[in-house]
Amino acid sequence: MHDIEDDRPIGRSILRGLMCRCPACGRGPVLQGYLTPRASCPVCGEDLSPQRTDDGPAYLTILVVGHLLAPTLLASFILWRPAPLTMIAVFATLCVALSLFLLPRLKGMMLAIQWSRRMHGFGAGEVIHD
Repeated sequence: MHDIEDDRPIGRSILRGLMCRCPACGRGPVLQGYLTPRASCPVCGEDLSPQRTDDGPAYLTILVVGHLLAPTLLASFILWRPAPLTMIAVFATLCVALSLFLLPRLKGMMLAIQWSRRMHGFGAGEVIHD
């Protein structure tokens, strides 16, 4: 077996994606606007058009927000017993704010993972030597 050095390390790509930066150079923005992915990086020119994030970021956002807020909701109810309207106001606001914060970052992360693993045509023109 050959040890092939990974030229697209997944950890670095995930961090860059979470910062909504180009997975290749780490400097250019990967999104144009709130959720629209760019066709290419404005800094290094990396082609980002093969991305297929679809509904993945939304599902991950729901998963993360649910796992963070459900135990918090239960704990606050047990510890403080706030009025129902107070709980609705606080947790609805937290849910919307956290979702709006996470959604573009998780989209950038999923795009970066696809780039790192050469999925959906990322790196299609490259020749990989063993």
